[in-house]
Amino acid sequence: MDYYQIFLNYWWISATLFTFLFYKFILRVFLGMVIVPENKVGMVTKKFVLFGRDKELPDGRIIATKGEAGFQAKTLAPGLYWGMWPWQYSVGMEGFTIIPEGKIGLILANDGAEIPTGAILGRRVESDNFQDAEKFLNNNGQKGRQTSYITAGTYRINLFAFTVTIADMVSISENMVGIVTTLDGLPIEGGQIAGKPITGHNNFQDIDVFLKHDGNRGLQPSIILAGSYNINPWAIQIEEIPMTDVPIGFVGVVISYIGEDGKDISGESFKHGNIVSKGQRGVWMEAYGPGKYPFNKYIMKVELVPTTNLVLNWANARNESHQLDKNLSTITVRSRDGFPFNLDVSQIIHIPATEAPKVIARFGSMSNLVSQVLEPTIGNYFRNSAQDSDVISFLISRKERQQSAKEHIKAVLDDYNVNAVDTLIGDILPPESLMKTLTDRKIAEEEQKTYQIQRMAQEQRQGMEKETAIADMQKEIVKAQQNVEIAQRTADATVKKAEGDANSLKLQVDAEATATKMRAGAQAEATRVNASADAEKITKTGLAEAEKIMAIGKSTADAYDLQVKAMGNENFTRFKITEEIGKGRIKIIPDLIVTGGNGSDGSLSGLMGMQLMQMMQQDKEKSANNK
Repeated sequence: MDYYQIFLNYWWISATLFTFLFYKFILRVFLGMVIVPENKVGMVTKKFVLFGRDKELPDGRIIATKGEAGFQAKTLAPGLYWGMWPWQYSVGMEGFTIIPEGKIGLILANDGAEIPTGAILGRRVESDNFQDAEKFLNNNGQKGRQTSYITAGTYRINLFAFTVTIADMVSISENMVGIVTTLDGLPIEGGQIAGKPITGHNNFQDIDVFLKHDGNRGLQPSIILAGSYNINPWAIQIEEIPMTDVPIGFVGVVISYIGEDGKDISGESFKHGNIVSKGQRGVWMEAYGPGKYPFNKYIMKVELVPTTNLVLNWANARNESHQLDKNLSTITVRSRDGFPFNLDVSQIIHIPATEAPKVIARFGSMSNLVSQVLEPTIGNYFRNSAQDSDVISFLISRKERQQSAKEHIKAVLDDYNVNAVDTLIGDILPPESLMKTLTDRKIAEEEQKTYQIQRMAQEQRQGMEKETAIADMQKEIVKAQQNVEIAQRTADATVKKAEGDANSLKLQVDAEATATKMRAGAQAEATRVNASADAEKITKTGLAEAEKIMAIGKSTADAYDLQVKAMGNENFTRFKITEEIGKGRIKIIPDLIVTGGNGSDGSLSGLMGMQLMQMMQQDKEKSANNK
């Protein structure tokens, strides 16, 4: 088979197949066709210019805007293009520039006019968000970092002309404040620490407006609050700080470091500093109540002044939570007699809200008030007070000295627009040696009191024992009294019985005599005389016996009456009680006693003693006889 003949017969098939496979190359070479996909942008580079030297790029330029050879400012959007012959043009395909949500695109211009001396950022020019490099360059866009940026979206950026850097948006959290420092602008005016306030820049999101109004580089008086912002970090630096919190029970006095010098509005009576209106440099008359405020801590200072009662302790072991007394310590003083001793003091003060700016204008801060006024005033007062007294007197007169200190310190603090509420003296610690002496003395005094109490207790105990003994003897005394009464009644009965016996015997004798006479009636006259004599004898004998008994009973009764009259009823009763105790041999006293007495019962005690001694003697004699 002849292959050549076959080729000649079917050449058109080969030509069609070749064309189908390499049509793009053929069209690109012979017709300059370029197809830009829908998600790409064509980056054109012109390799040479056929005619004319005026088509060369000016010195310092790298992007061609007028057909010069080099990187072309104009890009190819998605579509079909002719005449882009490969020997003259090189077309590169780049993806779109995409800025995600929450980000911004920072632009670095690779070509353009020079940035003026002193500036660091290229100013904004119209360029369709940097998608038209030709317009950017024709409008004198400046090379370098740009003030403008692009926000979230998709852009056809000429990457020969611009370099895009993706950065985060600025986010300020709740209860926070953004402190702004600008990196471009005019220098800050002399005598100021921050730039002048500029408006219209939309929280520094439009830095070109800020620069157009002659904004200063450096610290700014304006702040930005919580939120998210499209801020160019090449132009603006943000420091996030907490908001200023003025707690309950305090006011915030503002000290401004910027602004115009204001007129003093504190009044003629206040000559210790200037107080100005809000917005001026100095201490503001208007104090801020409890709350949160977005203050710029670099251009103003907020001094917290307590408006409730404030306690300050001059004590080594105690400090309050406000820590204003952290440098205060126990006061050491020296008494008149040369003894050093320590004392703790607490001072309560109050600063009215309306007086707070004056306190700050005078001292600058609460800590200065404590160190410059309260500490020396209170310390010196108590040192001077201690030198006028010895330690013991100081301890004894603590209440009076506390009141005196309160009045003195109140008078001093009134001159400083501070109210002294109270002055309290805490622990007073005398020297250990003196305390030991005082303790020993106090112990001796207390022991003396104890001894006196114990002596009184002993006396009371002795009295109680005496009363107890008397109470124990009471039963015997009562028994003796009953025996006396019985004896008296027995004596009376004996008298009555004697009288009865005498009468009975007399009757018996009379009866016997009568009977005898009647029986002797028959006897002889001789014996009658003898009988009458015997009867008369018997009668006389019986009468004599009866009269004797009666005389004895009567004498006994008379003797009792005489004794009662001589001794008195009470003494006679006591005597009979003692006699009955002796007859009953009741032992109520020890064998050996020492008697003594005074008062009204001295005679009775002596009488009882004699009776008891007599009874004891009788007992001894009976015992001797029994032997």
